[in-house]
Amino acid sequence: MPPRVPTEADFAPISSVLPLTLTWPQPAELTTAFLILFHGLGDSEAPFASFAKNMSLPGVLCISVRGTSPLPPALLGDEPGMATGSGGGHFHWGDDIKVDPSTDELDPDPGFSRARDLILDRLVRDVLLERCGWNTEDIMLFGFGQGGSLALGLAATLCAGPRVTDVSASASAAEAGKDKDKEGERKFKGVVSIGGPLPPSLVPNMGASGRAKSHTPVLACQLDEDESDAVREEFAQVEVVKWPRREVAMPQDRVEMFPIMKFFAERLKAGW
Repeated sequence: MPPRVPTEADFAPISSVLPLTLTWPQPAELTTAFLILFHGLGDSEAPFASFAKNMSLPGVLCISVRGTSPLPPALLGDEPGMATGSGGGHFHWGDDIKVDPSTDELDPDPGFSRARDLILDRLVRDVLLERCGWNTEDIMLFGFGQGGSLALGLAATLCAGPRVTDVSASASAAEAGKDKDKEGERKFKGVVSIGGPLPPSLVPNMGASGRAKSHTPVLACQLDEDESDAVREEFAQVEVVKWPRREVAMPQDRVEMFPIMKFFAERLKAGW
């Protein structure tokens, strides 16, 4: 069936487990692509919905998603990347909160299995693909900090193909998934990560020789050299951007925002 523009009702079944804010293009009927936004550690979807509205990408329905778990009150404070003071709450994407005992810093890869299942299985596959008839190549991802790591990890996971968890049902699942397991559903339209390195927990057989790279185009901002190299090992098309300032934060001016808008324009095959 040809794809149709989603409605608020399409997202209602997952809203209790995955709260989200929709930012519609104008007019909504001209939706041709999607952008899923993931906030950083200790933040919420609220400021990213505002960010999406300010970008005003033509024909793009933006879906700003709330982290899967609330941040423990003991961790709320002045740590870099924590809440922006938007009043929208303090959430994170990890399966747990892990602290590296050697540095007393939070582990950047706490595991993302719950977020992976909710985003890929419930939001992407159930709502956008199955219910509304779109393809993963119609979907872009944007993430900051921990949310950027999640975005990169989801693209790497998608490249590996559907997971089969019930061995007894593997034959029927494989048969039912023949039409879904296509090249067009093994990559996203594009991924932007600001300050979020690729998490090994979401990369199947990371570092193994002879593995095919993901063909999802990636824009990686404010990663160090080792982090950028890790992204290049997993993705075939990677652009790395370093801003003049060293700290990791959301873009603050036109110079920092320009490569992001340029990337989106190229992915949407439109120009500004």
